[in-house]
Amino acid sequence: MSGGVPSRSSRARRILRGPRPEAVPALVARACAVVGVLDIAAGVFPRFRHSRMHAIAEVLPGSFGPFAAALSLSAGVLLLLLAHGLRRRKRRAWRAAVALLPAGAVAQFVYRHSLIGMLISVALLVPLLRHRDEFAALPDPRSRWRALANFVLMSAGSLALGLVIVSVHPGRTIGDPSLADRLTHVLYGLFGFEGPVDYAGNTSWTVAFSLGALGWLTTATTVYLAFRPEHPAARLTEEDEARLRELLRRHGRRDSLGHFALRRDKAVVFSPSGKAAVTYRVVSGVMLASGDPIGDVEAWPGAIERFMDEARAHSWTPAVMGCSETGGEVWTRETGLDALELGDEAVVDVADFSLAGRAMRNVRQMVKRIERAGYETRVRRIRDLGDTELERIRRAAEDWRGTDTERGFSMALGRIGDAADGDCLIATAHRVDGAAGDGRPDGEPGAYGDLKAILHFVPWGEDGVSLDLMRRDRSADPGMNELLIVAALQAAPKFGITRVSLNFAMFRSALARGEKIGAGPVLRAWRGLLVFLSRWFQIESLYKFNAKFQPRWEPRFVVYRASADLPRIGFAAMQAEGFVDLALALPRFLRRRGAAVERPCPHAVAERDVRAA
Repeated sequence: MSGGVPSRSSRARRILRGPRPEAVPALVARACAVVGVLDIAAGVFPRFRHSRMHAIAEVLPGSFGPFAAALSLSAGVLLLLLAHGLRRRKRRAWRAAVALLPAGAVAQFVYRHSLIGMLISVALLVPLLRHRDEFAALPDPRSRWRALANFVLMSAGSLALGLVIVSVHPGRTIGDPSLADRLTHVLYGLFGFEGPVDYAGNTSWTVAFSLGALGWLTTATTVYLAFRPEHPAARLTEEDEARLRELLRRHGRRDSLGHFALRRDKAVVFSPSGKAAVTYRVVSGVMLASGDPIGDVEAWPGAIERFMDEARAHSWTPAVMGCSETGGEVWTRETGLDALELGDEAVVDVADFSLAGRAMRNVRQMVKRIERAGYETRVRRIRDLGDTELERIRRAAEDWRGTDTERGFSMALGRIGDAADGDCLIATAHRVDGAAGDGRPDGEPGAYGDLKAILHFVPWGEDGVSLDLMRRDRSADPGMNELLIVAALQAAPKFGITRVSLNFAMFRSALARGEKIGAGPVLRAWRGLLVFLSRWFQIESLYKFNAKFQPRWEPRFVVYRASADLPRIGFAAMQAEGFVDLALALPRFLRRRGAAVERPCPHAVAERDVRAA
């Protein structure tokens, strides 16, 4: 047909050909969830069990019915749990689904269900088997805490579903049991004991088998998750760190976030030439990189290709947080991903910084006031500190953190005073003996002597530093951070430092434009939402703090695959930054082990094998 309208024959061929192979996992996952719901309904609700198959079921042994109900219920729950893994193309989820679908179909047939649900279950096996090559993703990093999360969720779900099972037989219930009796019956049934609710006929066996199946599922899945071999996230090995430090020595001047790639809870993939690398961490199925690739820009595409290969092999969602404009252009060009401006990095040029002028009046007055209150500052390299003072600074930074979790990922090193980080810069504020002003009597030392605040900077090439962390004694005078930033900027020339990167301000441009005259209603509403969220996430306060020092703003971007991935990437970034951390609340035996589970990523292993050969 003319005009670009497809003919009937072409549409028919497209229908017969089926969906594109890459779309099969998502479609199969939805169908698997539907089948799971049908299996659960078949095992729970009596009205789903009356059909023409009743005559066949009557000739089967009496225990087959309750057993089939429990099997149908179990298969349905497990298929619902597997749907997410099928969507993410996990091989183990595919194997389990191939085994569970026939089991659920047989259970529905035996338990007097219509043929519809059974046929759907069998039909779903066809695309699963036909497109089995689409389900080849490797396992995710995992740790013991998932067992506790599974136990809590499965227990709550089993309790709710068990209450439904106990309550959907009004015509078979003997007496009128109260809600407390039903809950007691569910709790007893989950542990395999008879409860206070009685039923006529085989219904008591059906309810008992179903509740027992739920209890068994909760126990079996929790035990499996707790005692299965761990598949830990790859970690930065000593060899990887040495290679990264060499790349930073040659090319570290380009990106202010480069040194943060040396966090030891990150993994790394190198380009085939070894001249570039991408560091990342896997959080909730998101392969999260930060900053630009490390190394020669010409070799970036090779490292990015390795990163994307790793994401595809595990069916992880690829994402990059805080890359520069150049980095965003390379990422989008090489991968077809999209980029969205996330915020701005505040960079102060040391040569242009001065406390003079009206714009710096507030900072100038605050610094003078604190100095008059009896505080002095010291700015030194880490390698110039003695062991005793360094240990005191470490303990102070730990105690002054203010949260149980060490926050930071994209702009945080996660350590102070490591022997390999001798080039890091540290600024400290000290209370002069006999001075008052921090809530203590004159001359009385605090827990860490005269130490009152700490700023830690990491190298940015040979002539720059990036702010890592800011910590202060809560009893000290306000303005300690301003005092130390000014001290670091004023001392920078003697260390050969010409530029200092301060905090990253998320959505800085929206906050700045939204408060100007003439801002439209949409921009004002967006700014209002950001101000509201600042109550918890320090969005506006970081922007205003950075703006005090009259920096130049360098845009930073998030790189993502699809808009639908953004909420998931945002949640993973919050976990990586330490705003969401479930593992700390878990028992020690369920937490991820430390050095014993560290191992390099597959590409690193392959490269070492080649070099060894």
